[in-house]
Amino acid sequence: MTGAGSGVGRATARRLAARGHDVVLIGRGRTALDAVAAEVAPTGARTAVVAADVADRAAVEAGLRGARATLGPVRVVVHAAGIAESSPLLPPDDALFDRTVATNLRGAWVVTTACLPDMVAARRGTVVHVASTAGLRGFRYVAAYVASKHGVVGLARAMAEDLRSKGVAVHAVCPGFLDTPMTARTIDKVVAATGRSRAEALADVLASGGQARLLSPEEVVDAIVRLIDDPSSTGSVVEL
Repeated sequence: MTGAGSGVGRATARRLAARGHDVVLIGRGRTALDAVAAEVAPTGARTAVVAADVADRAAVEAGLRGARATLGPVRVVVHAAGIAESSPLLPPDDALFDRTVATNLRGAWVVTTACLPDMVAARRGTVVHVASTAGLRGFRYVAAYVASKHGVVGLARAMAEDLRSKGVAVHAVCPGFLDTPMTARTIDKVVAATGRSRAEALADVLASGGQARLLSPEEVVDAIVRLIDDPSSTGSVVEL
């Protein structure tokens, strides 16, 4: 479970633990991951905390070796780690582009391929990539984010085809704007850039996505759980 310290990642970890899954919590911030581990402890689920950049294969694989020693082989991967930063096309911000693609797309690639040997060996498993409606259409000022999330959707579709005969299902979930710290930061930037109130900035953000309200992380988790519970399907791209 990547991005496990907050937002959809945290909500997914809590739900899966409540359903009897042991969970590996992967993310950059050890303090936040430890807090989530404490939250799920009452369920009786075992946890392993891996404080690592999801784009760093060596760190991810080292963390997973330790997690496997405690929890056993991986059967489900949910990649929810992601960053979103706004920037005009010109002047080009190459550093922003590179770090966005590294976390959102390379991270999906690294974590999934690091876990795949367990699932292929067992001929069962499910991978769910949390993408975005930005993986299905374009939005202004977030070209790097849009490109990375289109890549995540394409990666999920390609992996589904590669793994179709191996018993491993791969899906992508594409939510709109969520009631998470990431969206709050986006609204803060709109307020700072335009001088509008938070209510006006929120209305603009929602209008750009054709939404009447922010989605809750739990609504995304509902979709993730439905996919995990249906091992006979693969290659789904679910828009929320």
